Order: sequence, then structure tokens, then C-alpha cells
Amino acid sequence: MRLRHIEVFHAIMQVGTISGAAQVLHISQPAVTKVLQHAELQLGMPLFERVRGKLYPKPEAHRLFVETEKLNRDLQGIRRLAASLKGRAVETVRLVSTPTIAISVLPQAMTVWRREFPQARCELSTHHTSEIVNALRLGEADLALSLQDPRHPGIVAEAIAHGNLTVMAPAGTWSAEELNQPFTADGLTGELIGLNDGDPLGEMVVAACEAQGVQPVYHTVVQTYQIARSLVEAGAGIAVLDPFTAASADPAKVQCRTWAPALPVQLYLLSASHSPLSHGARELANCIGATARACLDKGCA
Repeated sequence: MRLRHIEVFHAIMQVGTISGAAQVLHISQPAVTKVLQHAELQLGMPLFERVRGKLYPKPEAHRLFVETEKLNRDLQGIRRLAASLKGRAVETVRLVSTPTIAISVLPQAMTVWRREFPQARCELSTHHTSEIVNALRLGEADLALSLQDPRHPGIVAEAIAHGNLTVMAPAGTWSAEELNQPFTADGLTGELIGLNDGDPLGEMVVAACEAQGVQPVYHTVVQTYQIARSLVEAGAGIAVLDPFTAASADPAKVQCRTWAPALPVQLYLLSASHSPLSHGARELANCIGATARACLDKGCA
């Protein structure tokens, strides 16, 4: 099948009629019919049953549609890229981040970066680390942020900020004397907020507790660090979190202590090994690193 055949076939499958496909493609109904007939002739089989003027996809059409759907998404991406290249007066930076960093660090970093690049376009999305790796490898993103080093041969991971695993509790939980002391696993008592099984940070906490002979019981288990932070701010319990999420909490509502022995948590800048960063992307990365480090210096009281 030629590309035009696929385009017409995909439009018919989406809207279900020749007339609807013609409107979607901005061509005449006879043109759609002609292209479809030519496609079926080349394939050597009909793709639709024609009953009283209506088209009913055959099983072969449904199987073919699954593959053409993938191609259609690629074509849409190519069109967007072409339009961007045609009308681009300034650079476009495509940044993907884990939700934690997108909420705790990026807003301030973007504000600082925008002062130097007021006309630049930044496309920001959030994904988990496994999806981030795919986005970088497929060229769908220029740079990314994660608390994990994916250790992938096609990905360059650069540590741009680091802190330590942090325990966060509602304000008033600890005395001034306790706040000046590191937190050990045996202090995980009372109402605890845990992270989902399989979460890298959660696994780090489990391993650290096992090393100290402690098995904490979590009555609340959440999927994201932001939910855990919000629960602590609301007085719902204690959580062990990354330092960036902890530092972005409301200091009037929470208290923070560093886990002992200290467990480092890194913020990584990720990029594809075959695609060097542009000037704008590198400056954005610099702003993110500086903001993250300043966030940790500020911390929570």
C-alpha cells in the first residue's frame, strides 16, 4: 500500500463513511472512493463489505488498522515537526521530567531560565523513568530529569544536584532537640505513609530499615511522592521521601530530619548519547541544577 492509500484507509476506519473521510482529508468523495478501490486492487482483496451504501470493515481491515494507527501517529509527529521548522524563529526545547521534579523544582527553574530566553518555546511533559528513556531514544525529547540513573547504554546521566533521604512529619511532631538529630529506622512508629511496591525510593527505605532490623507497618500506601507530602502537610502521618519533595513542602506545616545513616538521592539530567544539547537546553539544565541545589539549601524547618 502506498502512503496515500493508508491515509485514506485510516480516515475511513476512523469516521466510518466515504463522505466523512472526504471531509477529514479535504478532498472529494469520488477521490476517496478511487483511492480506496486502488488500494484494494493492489492488495488483491476487499477491505470493506458494502451493504446498502454503507461500509463494514472486514477482519483484515481491523488488523491492518492497528498497524496504520502507529504510522498515523508518526505522520502527525512529522507534520508538527515540519510546521515547527517552518515557523520557528527561536529554539524549541523539549523537556520531560518525573512528576516529583516537575512540581518541586521546575517552576522556579523555568522562571529563571525564561528571563534569558523570553522567546524560546519549551514543551514540558511528565513521565516515569522507563518512559523517559524511550522518549529520549526515539528523539521525542531533548533532555529529561529523574531521580534514577537508568544505566542505559544510549542514555547519558549527569548528576546535577544531590541531597539525602529525608523523613517528613507534621509540624509539632518532634522537639527542637530531636530536630537537630538524625532519624533512624526505629523511629518509624505511629501513622506511617509508605510508597507503592516497586518504587525505587520505597525499595531504598525498605532496605535501609532491614539493615537496622526494623519492619515498619504502613497504614497508608501512595503512588506518588506529592500525595505523600500532601498527606504529611495535612497531619495524616510520617513519610520518608526524596529531599526535593521534602524541601518543597510548606515549612509551616511540616518538620524534616535526615535519615541516618545518610542515604544520598541524586537528581540526574538525562539526554540521548547521540544527541548533544543545544545552547538553550544546556542553559535550562543549568538553571534546574542551581534551583534544585538552592531548594535543598533552603530545606524545611
